[in-house]
Amino acid sequence: MGIVYQRVLFKLSGEALMGDLAYGIDPAVVQAIAQEVSDVVATGVQVAIVVGGGNIFRGVKGAAAGMDRATADYIGMIATVMNAMTLQDSLEQMGVPTRVQTAIAMQEVAEPYIRRRAIRHLEKGRVVIFGAGSGNPFFTTDTTAALRAAEISADVLFKATKVDGVYDSDPHQNPNARRYQSLTYAHVLQQDLRVMDSTAIALCKDNNIPIIVFDLSVRGNILRAVTGETIGTIVGGSCEIS
Repeated sequence: MGIVYQRVLFKLSGEALMGDLAYGIDPAVVQAIAQEVSDVVATGVQVAIVVGGGNIFRGVKGAAAGMDRATADYIGMIATVMNAMTLQDSLEQMGVPTRVQTAIAMQEVAEPYIRRRAIRHLEKGRVVIFGAGSGNPFFTTDTTAALRAAEISADVLFKATKVDGVYDSDPHQNPNARRYQSLTYAHVLQQDLRVMDSTAIALCKDNNIPIIVFDLSVRGNILRAVTGETIGTIVGGSCEIS
């Protein structure tokens, strides 16, 4: 098994933790994700994770329902911490040392985000889960993932989703939708392919961080991604469109 990355960052959506539930956290799904992350850690790869909160509360929907957007976003950030702590618990039950760092101070349950401390945890083989987004409203957890990946000098950003890559149209609505194997940052931005939001794509482009989009629901895909197997869609500066 060849490991092609030394330090990776996974972006997990809150929805990924729901499984087939309509709302909340499916313990079986969290346990399965934790087991796969544990398998990756066992190879010596340094793992950081950014989690979303859409399974509990989404700021944009709260704002659409009449809430102040900043307030709604802060509530969404707190929801991500709930997910981060849940994932931490599952990992630690498997014997994987894990730290949660939050961009909003809540020292009773998590460390504050400190870049150098996060890197030191990674160097010691601990999984670091970043919660509370970037700590700022109006920014998505996709942007946070790109930001943290740049800050910790991650080799790659993995976006774990419910689809097996990036398509030229919605594969759920168009049975003839074509999946891309590789894309440039520029093409993603120009075609508004919504791999991640435009700020996240621009951050990755500026810092030359490749993005790999893959299907989280397929057992073993996290380890396959880290070992460099061709899965999903890769977005990068030198990629051909294919």
